[in-house]
Amino acid sequence: MTSSRANARSISSPEGVVYDQLTVGSTNASAGATVAEEEYLQSLFWLQEAGLPMTGANVARAMQLSAPTVHEMVGRLERDGYITRDRERTIAFTASGAEHAAQIVRRHRLIERFLTDVLGVPWDEVHEEAERLEHAMSPNLEERMLAAIGGANTCPHGHPLVAGARLDGVPLADVEIGAAVQVLRFENEGESVLHYLRDAGLEPGLEGTLSGRDGDEVVVEGSDGRRCVLTASVAETVSVRADPSPPSRTALPERLVLGERYGR
Repeated sequence: MTSSRANARSISSPEGVVYDQLTVGSTNASAGATVAEEEYLQSLFWLQEAGLPMTGANVARAMQLSAPTVHEMVGRLERDGYITRDRERTIAFTASGAEHAAQIVRRHRLIERFLTDVLGVPWDEVHEEAERLEHAMSPNLEERMLAAIGGANTCPHGHPLVAGARLDGVPLADVEIGAAVQVLRFENEGESVLHYLRDAGLEPGLEGTLSGRDGDEVVVEGSDGRRCVLTASVAETVSVRADPSPPSRTALPERLVLGERYGR
């Protein structure tokens, strides 16, 4: 789940997870971390979850922030005991850091699903709302949200609510023309990116065919008749199941180009 300090029909969730694996954490687990630190812990958790190297450079690319900004915060996380760095500057969670990161990510995704399914907030608007709510949610409220969303296994953007339940996917940009695809998740959850994806008609669970691609655009024809056109850099951040499938990987573009009106 990357974030930048940045309801059409869908099929059932592809994440077939038994939901009772999700447990509610205590409020003390994240009591020591600042809001800014928790943002970085979330990005590090996503890198680990996606199988990408946990480095300052990848954090900067994931969050679309400058290297000096990231370097300063990574140093703070290390001083506060949430991460360690080896001689090659590769980052690893401490036990405390792993607990903090897993809890805040779980809460964030749970809130997003609750806002979408129970309160009817459009899925491209819930990420920023969850950012504001996740840092002060009590275990009692977490339990009630969990009960309210029923059997949902992912956030509205396709990320699993249970750690370790992520399905392997490939970037939409890698898929060959004519391949069948099912959208698994959006790897970048920046607000402008989500607005762009919703405007394009794409959503997790959508099935269709990759019908066209040139240097700048990727086109998906949905099985329900919709036509979704994305820039190539955004297609890099959409994970899909494909048949035939290229090798599995998760991409981190240096810059996202969303079209004439957008760009990061």
